[in-house]
Amino acid sequence: MNRPVKLGLVGACTALLVVGGIGIFNLVHGLTAGASQDGQSGSSGSFDPSTLSSTPPSNTEAVKRARAFLDSWSEQRLEGAAGDTDRPGTAAPALRDYKEGLHLSKLTFDHVLSAGPSTVTPGATKVTFDVKAEVAGGTWTYSSAVAVVRSTNGVSAVHWNKSVLYPGLGDDQSLTAGKLPAGASSAKVVASDGMTDLSTFASLRGIATTIGQNAKPTGGTTGTGVAVVDGDGDGVKALKDFSKGRPPVIRTTIDARLQAVAESAVKNPQLQEKPAGTVALDWKNGHILALAYTGGDGDIAINGIKSPGSTMKIITSAALFDQAGLTANSPAPCTDSLVANSQLFHNDPGLKANPGSTLSQAFTVSCNTAFIKDGFHYLVHDGDASALHNEAVNVFGMGSWSIGGGVATTDPSIPTDVQAGDQAAQFIGQGRVTATPLFMASVAATVRGVGFKQPIILPDQHQQTAPRPISTRTAGYLQSMMRSVATSGTAAPRLGGLPGVGAKTGTAEEGDHTNGWLTAYDSRIAVAALVEGGSSGVDSAGHVVRQLLTGS
Repeated sequence: MNRPVKLGLVGACTALLVVGGIGIFNLVHGLTAGASQDGQSGSSGSFDPSTLSSTPPSNTEAVKRARAFLDSWSEQRLEGAAGDTDRPGTAAPALRDYKEGLHLSKLTFDHVLSAGPSTVTPGATKVTFDVKAEVAGGTWTYSSAVAVVRSTNGVSAVHWNKSVLYPGLGDDQSLTAGKLPAGASSAKVVASDGMTDLSTFASLRGIATTIGQNAKPTGGTTGTGVAVVDGDGDGVKALKDFSKGRPPVIRTTIDARLQAVAESAVKNPQLQEKPAGTVALDWKNGHILALAYTGGDGDIAINGIKSPGSTMKIITSAALFDQAGLTANSPAPCTDSLVANSQLFHNDPGLKANPGSTLSQAFTVSCNTAFIKDGFHYLVHDGDASALHNEAVNVFGMGSWSIGGGVATTDPSIPTDVQAGDQAAQFIGQGRVTATPLFMASVAATVRGVGFKQPIILPDQHQQTAPRPISTRTAGYLQSMMRSVATSGTAAPRLGGLPGVGAKTGTAEEGDHTNGWLTAYDSRIAVAALVEGGSSGVDSAGHVVRQLLTGS
């Protein structure tokens, strides 16, 4: 190696001085002047980074230079190792940081081999090697490489960058060993049981990733090992585990058992692979217990913004009770057809006209003309048709919700400036009215819980409140009417016989097809489902809702 050779020459010089005086010294000095700083014969001076050669060093020369660098590094002669690089002033402190950050006690290198011209550093030869480092907590081994360059005067040097310390290490990053820092281990986003990983559910993988990036984890125990840290000392990535810790968790409101049911329900064979979305809430507190969907157009459970059809009659009925003073027994004649603002409306095929129908009876059979007649008569005043919007906002909490964890949801919409036929169509959930299964599940939850609780997926997420609570009178009417829908009305074919269930079906026209809706509640949950292309609410969404209510 370089230094033993130089020491030998110095010893010889001393002896010659004794024998031959100054003349002999000049001879020895002449012999050493032609040797480079790194001991390479035939070169002169030191490495000059400003005059790089475009010709890579030979394999032998590159391995020799790399070995000199690695030998100094392994012996912890860090200034010497830095001197073997093309950036000594930058390399020296980085090598010290490596030693101190890892609490290094021993470092060895093996299999130092040339890999030929570098494909990354022009004019360099790549040298690969294996590293074995005794660090705090254990032994860490990895493979690495350096690029060796040369200046035009024939002197070679190791090209310095942070990846010399560890492959891919960034300029603002360093290494640490021992107790792993926060951030080196990813937080686990789990269900309300604290154990079930949300990413195991197909519908929640994207949501789990979003929550993991935005919510603050809790708990967990720190393991030991080697990690990359950033300039602030925060963990970037764990490279080696010596002892396993328990990752911190982000607990959500999801009920793992019910989520599994929901994942199955949206794939019910009765749906014939039509896109479907469903949401289940705990109506007591607004916690999202399950959320599932199919189809390639995104998460239609929380972002499927569609006309909700007759499920909107829940809010229409509430507006008639609250703003017009009607009762469940108020007249609501069900005719075959009706013209409102020059637009013709009709009922679903097979629905018999009942001129003496009450509001409750019209709700049970989902008579469109009855709700258009009463809605248009009682809730539209001098062209102002904002009453339905006001009811949805003030009582049912319609607005921009944040369910937590940065998860995006699409807001429902009941415009205040509806004109012409839309002034009537809104009362049966058509026209410009749009909603999501998330919102319609919340509507049912508001009725059953006698008050709005904004849906959330993180238990500590702030919940918006509605400007005023639903009155016990209005909630009582709606509970009775929704119970009739489930037992003897449009939802009975799917939900009849289930205890404590209230429901409302909906079929909405969209282009050349219809979408099926159903929202319902029982003593535990409120749920809504949408099936795109469903022929009716009960024969499409009804299958999904039944599975969630029965838990099968």
